[in-house]
Amino acid sequence: MIRLSTKRRRLSDAALLRHLFMQLICRYELLIRRILFTRKIKSKTMKSINKAARLAGILYIVMDIFMIFSGMFVDSKLIVSGDAAATISNIMASEWLFRLGFVSYQIGWILQLLLVIALYRLFKKVDKGQSRLMVILVVVFVSVAFLNTLNQFVPILLFSGAESISAFDPTQLQTLAGFYLDMYEHGIMINELFWGLWLIPLGVLVYKSGFVPKVFGVLLFIGCLGHLITYFSTFLFPDYTSILMPIGEMAMFGELPIFLWLLIKGVKEQIPIEQYRN
Repeated sequence: MIRLSTKRRRLSDAALLRHLFMQLICRYELLIRRILFTRKIKSKTMKSINKAARLAGILYIVMDIFMIFSGMFVDSKLIVSGDAAATISNIMASEWLFRLGFVSYQIGWILQLLLVIALYRLFKKVDKGQSRLMVILVVVFVSVAFLNTLNQFVPILLFSGAESISAFDPTQLQTLAGFYLDMYEHGIMINELFWGLWLIPLGVLVYKSGFVPKVFGVLLFIGCLGHLITYFSTFLFPDYTSILMPIGEMAMFGELPIFLWLLIKGVKEQIPIEQYRN
């Protein structure tokens, strides 16, 4: 009986050890699977985020090319500030170039909408409220910009020879064209307000993200300040535009580094775990 009892105890101990060993293996296997699954999810998420980051960088650079062509090449070549007659003469002498600049602006604003969609995809898990505010502000200023470009196109319509404007003499047409071009320039300055404001939620998102250096968030706030200085110097302090405008224009470059970083470097690997929970 004693031998039988001892044998049973040994069998029981062996079964217990076998059970504990199997539990240990199962837990180890579960841990390995969890690590591999987490790495797979992280790798997939990183690819998606980097894709959105580089797309945003590309869209911003291409948008800037169209905007620079329209603003710094076409407008600066054709529009003579304070001289409607010279401006109209330039536009009619280079009508195709003027039309090309007009269309280039439209393409630039469409690219701006695509840009904010890419940025929303990139930052929506950081702060959905700030991401939505960013999109709303961009939609507002792009809408204002599209409406404002109608003022830019008025001179072509006035000097098209249409019967509806045949009652106006050339002097009156020049005055009207000059008025609408002046409206166009002031419309651009109004849009500086919204362009500056949309950089605030973007700066907050960059600063909070954890996968883009915080310094770019600070630079975006400086860029916002530059646009606001340009806006307020135009409408509140016109006597000081010669002093304030260069300061504002220099500060505007604060928005450029983040997009160059996104295009070249993408995002950092160290993304907070909260962004992977879903």
